[in-house]
Amino acid sequence: MLDEAEALRLVEEAVERVGGNRYIVGSPRHPFSMRSTYDEIVDGQTVTIHFSEISSPAIASVGGWTFEIRDDELVELMRPRVKPPTS
Repeated sequence: MLDEAEALRLVEEAVERVGGNRYIVGSPRHPFSMRSTYDEIVDGQTVTIHFSEISSPAIASVGGWTFEIRDDELVELMRPRVKPPTS
């Protein structure tokens, strides 16, 4: 399971490979576009990048972690669920 720092590092690398924060945020795609998402493999992990749309932000996810892609930063939106211990 990835920790937050590793997930963030993977997402940062994938975002740079695709063109950078401003490219992803500044190039909104139609929601039904064939190229509205990209999957980048970084260190064996699949990072999925969703370009922004008119009504939704750009996001990237890896291993249960989801980050919003903004012009100059990545903001954590969700983290993986942790199974409660069984008794």
